[in-house]
Amino acid sequence: MRITVLSGGVGGARFTRGLLALLRDRLPDGRGGTTAEVTVIANTGDDMWLHGVRVCPDLDTLMYTLGGAVHEEQGWGRREESSRVSADLAAYGVGWDWFTLGDLDLATHLARTQWLREGRTLSEATALLSRRWGLAEQGVRLLPMADEPVETHVVVADPEGSGAERTIHFEEWWVRHRAALPALRFVQVGLEDAQAAPGVLAAIASADVVVVPPSNPVVSVSTILAVPGVRAALATTAAPVVGVSPIVGGAPVRGMAAQCLATIGVEATADAVARFYGRRDDAARTGPDAGVLDAWLVDTVDADAAEKLAADGWRAAAAPTLMTDVPTTARIAAEALALVAL
Repeated sequence: MRITVLSGGVGGARFTRGLLALLRDRLPDGRGGTTAEVTVIANTGDDMWLHGVRVCPDLDTLMYTLGGAVHEEQGWGRREESSRVSADLAAYGVGWDWFTLGDLDLATHLARTQWLREGRTLSEATALLSRRWGLAEQGVRLLPMADEPVETHVVVADPEGSGAERTIHFEEWWVRHRAALPALRFVQVGLEDAQAAPGVLAAIASADVVVVPPSNPVVSVSTILAVPGVRAALATTAAPVVGVSPIVGGAPVRGMAAQCLATIGVEATADAVARFYGRRDDAARTGPDAGVLDAWLVDTVDADAAEKLAADGWRAAAAPTLMTDVPTTARIAAEALALVAL
């Protein structure tokens, strides 16, 4: 079985870890892994340069989570981390006090940056980093959505009330301001020059199923969908596409996706996010607005949303979707696959 996952950071990483647990049980390879082939296409719109190194938050969260090194309480970064380098940089007056690179995490960024400066692509650097964490042995191939740099920036109103606009990196808006500055719009800088990374379109075309896990629909999944060719590949793949709602009971499970949705005029509800993605068989949505889903899984508290969607022709179902631990997440993955008869 070939499964392709379109993933952001924490939510997508945790879902994929549960999916792998499910596949090891259903399709074991006899060595503790699975015979299934899982390709994870990661959002790189959160990427940025900091302290002279290239930081790729979603790629690293996926790598650390699937490799067993993530800080579980945070959901990102390395466990047993320290921050001596960042503290010393601060003593020099360098960097941001609101964005700290851990010492172990910094090693990842240094290695990636060295390879990039040597002329390797982001895909090649990601493959080299993934070896450290044994992703291939788990049946996982981790791909960036594009090799070209793409950065999500946020246009905000001047907090001083002058009426002027200013643009900041998404991470500044998200981490420093906790999305409290009203966002006027999101801009993916570099997207017009980007191409889908090698293997991305083929992974969608050849998949037996494509999964959209509970990642931020605006700045994670939609950024991947905006890469030239990706939405068209989803429209034409023979594989069913199933998504899991990141909204439970009218609020995101974690993070500030509600503020992102409000910026683009979408309600923070399970059915509104499904309609934002759109159905693949909706003839009214074509081209850059083509729908991408065949099925949608919501939490049991949003069962009414599943009923509304089903009444409108969607394949939709409700099940517990809070990813409290790996076995529970494996059951969520099973519910999602069951929606498309897998």
